[in-house]
Amino acid sequence: MSREEAAMSAAGKPILYSKWFSSCSQRVRIALNLKGVDFEYRATNPMTDPDYEKINPVKFVPALVDGDLVVSDSFAIILYMEDKYPQHPLLSQDLKNKVLNLQIASIVCSSIQPLQSHAVIGSFLGTMDADESLQMVQHYIDKGFRAIEKLLEGCDSKYATGDEVQMGDVFLAPQIHAGVTRFQIDMSKYPILARLQEAYSEHPAFQAALPKNQPDAPPSQ
Repeated sequence: MSREEAAMSAAGKPILYSKWFSSCSQRVRIALNLKGVDFEYRATNPMTDPDYEKINPVKFVPALVDGDLVVSDSFAIILYMEDKYPQHPLLSQDLKNKVLNLQIASIVCSSIQPLQSHAVIGSFLGTMDADESLQMVQHYIDKGFRAIEKLLEGCDSKYATGDEVQMGDVFLAPQIHAGVTRFQIDMSKYPILARLQEAYSEHPAFQAALPKNQPDAPPSQ
């Protein structure tokens, strides 16, 4: 950690290492916005920035520097934030509701996003062609969305697990956004998720976290 980073974190302002189109980074941006945490956005490309490895040896985004603590992986960061910044809790005290939120988050970050990334990277490296990559991405997103739609069967609340935004929403919104804008997912197959997408589009914390609204987003976004 550099002197500048240590000084800024010591002053109480966390630093988020992020990339504009990263859905993992977007989750953390939403959570920070919901909790009203003032943070510095530090744009990075982990594939080309040799210094980033000093922050996160795995070389993935996001990473959060908060005081003398460095936390990487979006799930770990958000769970850390739940304890450090208890305002606007993302997990309910009701066990059933809490477990449902954790299941949704886990499906997104374990069963959809890593497999999606594997296909995208395969296309980038030339180990599969663009059509093959897209079909693989769509397969895993659709599989995960079907599971979540089933979990939320009968849901009539404003958000996924109630009338307040919770952790499931924080993970769902970026995945839905990526599915629609990058991977041609037909949301008409998922009426509950499509309705939630509309609710997210009207929430300021979600809007501020959108890829197009990040300082490192290309002007065309």
